[in-house]
Amino acid sequence: MTRYCVDPARSELIANWGTGQSDLATRLADLPAGTDTAALQQLARALTHLSEAAWHTYTHPASAADSLEPNSEGWRREQERQAFSEVTKAISQPNLPEGGSVIVSYSALLESAHQVGRALHALNDPDLTKAVLAEAATELAAVENAKLGDLTGRAQQAVLLSREDASPVQVAAADRLLEQDPFGPPTLFTDIDPTAASVAAAHWLAAATEVAADASGQNPTAVVLEADDIEALPHETPTLVLELLDSGASPREAVTTLVRHAMHVADGVLPDPTALREQLDDFEETLAEYPGDDEPDIEEVALRLTPLDPKRPARELLEDLLAGIHGCWLLHSEYDELDDEEREAGDLAAGASPGCCRVGGCRSTVADRWVRGAPGLSREASVRRARGLLRHAPPGCAPYVGPARVALHP
Repeated sequence: MTRYCVDPARSELIANWGTGQSDLATRLADLPAGTDTAALQQLARALTHLSEAAWHTYTHPASAADSLEPNSEGWRREQERQAFSEVTKAISQPNLPEGGSVIVSYSALLESAHQVGRALHALNDPDLTKAVLAEAATELAAVENAKLGDLTGRAQQAVLLSREDASPVQVAAADRLLEQDPFGPPTLFTDIDPTAASVAAAHWLAAATEVAADASGQNPTAVVLEADDIEALPHETPTLVLELLDSGASPREAVTTLVRHAMHVADGVLPDPTALREQLDDFEETLAEYPGDDEPDIEEVALRLTPLDPKRPARELLEDLLAGIHGCWLLHSEYDELDDEEREAGDLAAGASPGCCRVGGCRSTVADRWVRGAPGLSREASVRRARGLLRHAPPGCAPYVGPARVALHP
């Protein structure tokens, strides 16, 4: 969301927002010297709340709710989205106190807009009011653009947010980036919504595990865990995603389920009491293994309500899935017993150009595996993906896994 602040030395109202790389800022208004700083701070706080409420409609879309029936959660989310058209009026004609009381809107978005309007009323500056109305329109337009999959301009701040659903436009954009670099280029973190990017990455991970499983003889769901023996990897979440896919879930279902679960935990909601009960049963069994006064290491027995960081679940999931793809490459390379001459001979026999292989196995063989690993794709698309992986996985390559991860290669 956009945060608003005051520069008291210059009497300026400033907006700033994140972009996935650094923050950007813009000056909204220059105010007369001597303007009440406390009143300006109240306006800045109200504008921040307005932005937060607007972006909440993006991170918690009605499409992710179980029902749109009247008075359901989905219905309330849809009502909040439709309230965008009433924000300008609420700022221009806010509910003002009368007789010691004030009307409060049920809508978090509209109530924030009324608070902005009341702060402007107290400041009584027509130029400031005009600037704030223009700023509110810019912020709401950014949210609407993000919902449509357009993350340019102010809407770029969506790359820092976790969303319960994934935009098809953004998933397709992420897929194109991964086609160029299966390990994840930096633009995957700066230009793409992380939930949508995770959906595309989960699809690629499923395909990569088929390639690595064929080479190693491992079960596809155990590939990343096996690769952890070669190089330390965040294997828990990629393995969980692979297990969900193996049970019949689509990449979209697997990703949105995990992200939504973590977001509910962040909101203070326990989304799956049955699973928690099973965790508690396991916890009691673990404690029983420590007789007498022996104290277990808290890191060994601590319960996690979600496998993801509730503060940034989608972004962490994306980082882990890309690390899982890297693990597939590690395992494939480890089990590749063909020397360079045998690879070259195999490529030439298959009609490939000398030196075409980077990871091992001729491209046609890997492409056949990729077809099985990426159901629903045409053979042509699968071949392009396989070639992309081979092309971008020379020894020593380092996948981009985001600022929260230590580089996987020294």
